[in-house]
Amino acid sequence: MSAKRVTSRDQAGDAILDLFKHDTTQDAPVDPTQRLRVGIIGTGWIAAAHLQSYLAMPDVDVVAGADLVPGKADAFFKAHGLEGVRTYLSHKDMLDNEELDAVSVCTYNTTHAECTIYALEKGVHVLLEKLMTVTLDEAVAVCRAEKRSGKVLSIGFQPRFDPNMRKIKEIVQSGLLGEVYYIQTGGGRRKGIPVPFGTSFIEKDTAGIGAVGDIGCYSLDMVLNAIGYPKPLTVTGVTSAYFGTNPGYYRHHPEYAEKFGVDDFAAAFIRLEGGITVDFRIAWAMHMDTSGDTLILGTKGGLRIPSTECWNGTVGGAMKLYFDAAGSPMEAEVPILESPPSLFDLKIRTFLDAVKTGGPAPVPSSEILYNQAIIDAICKSSKLGREVEVVIPEID
Repeated sequence: MSAKRVTSRDQAGDAILDLFKHDTTQDAPVDPTQRLRVGIIGTGWIAAAHLQSYLAMPDVDVVAGADLVPGKADAFFKAHGLEGVRTYLSHKDMLDNEELDAVSVCTYNTTHAECTIYALEKGVHVLLEKLMTVTLDEAVAVCRAEKRSGKVLSIGFQPRFDPNMRKIKEIVQSGLLGEVYYIQTGGGRRKGIPVPFGTSFIEKDTAGIGAVGDIGCYSLDMVLNAIGYPKPLTVTGVTSAYFGTNPGYYRHHPEYAEKFGVDDFAAAFIRLEGGITVDFRIAWAMHMDTSGDTLILGTKGGLRIPSTECWNGTVGGAMKLYFDAAGSPMEAEVPILESPPSLFDLKIRTFLDAVKTGGPAPVPSSEILYNQAIIDAICKSSKLGREVEVVIPEID
């Protein structure tokens, strides 16, 4: 029996679609008199997005920055028209000498943990860029430092603030799909190894891991957040680097192939608490336009989320709901909601609001810890060539 497409004349379809037409989030007023002193650790390209958002906030003074490359921080702030910002060659010097309310950690992946832990120990709130850390052990250390400090730690997942991403969670949590038992997710790029700004994303010493962390963390967060972040139990994973290590991939910089030390593709079979299975795949490069749409299958319905090259914003197109009504299989297109001009601004604003109120963090480390545990397990499983159990230490 073919599925019946829902139209405005279908009462069952109308009732379902009416649940998901609008985004109900509202902006809270900002008090510009309660000012926050902010520093930026690491002044590479992602730091520019943080700075631009901070400058758009009426209650922020960016007063300091740190970068290990001599002169880089000075040039960074001057390029953005800022004068009088004090700069340092290390995060420790900056945090030791400045009275800061908050920092953005925008360093190499491999230094996320040490910079974040030191800031929290100094009593400073932290917005940590994704991915959270390279390893699970580092993520646990960060969470423990957060708990000891009592400060706000939020992880930089701006897709969380897209109304369509929020709608995915709303649909799942509404019970419309019933009990979720299987998820297919991932995505990727046909040709998208991130080297336009050099090789820091592909070298082992700076990046630590590749596509599985860079964009895989977004795809995992989209679905795990929707289902309430159940604990991961076991992972069977593989990673590869067929494209990144090929000099022919880099048209103008074949020498990059020798520096490539991470993954450009990953796939995994993940078992979660509650009897949920996740079939995951992600790629920086592949001979295909997509590795497949995201599918969330439940006992009462299913949701298809069109794939996108990078889960860094909104969804890849109109989502579809599949369900039965009056004994017939039906499908309905979920109306696309307009995204705000800057999800990055929302990431910054919600962090600042949490700093002012004392929390909770808009993207809590307790959730992203599970995300990181899965990524860590994928890498370990690939190296060992077998399934691995996910063991997450207590955060004490």
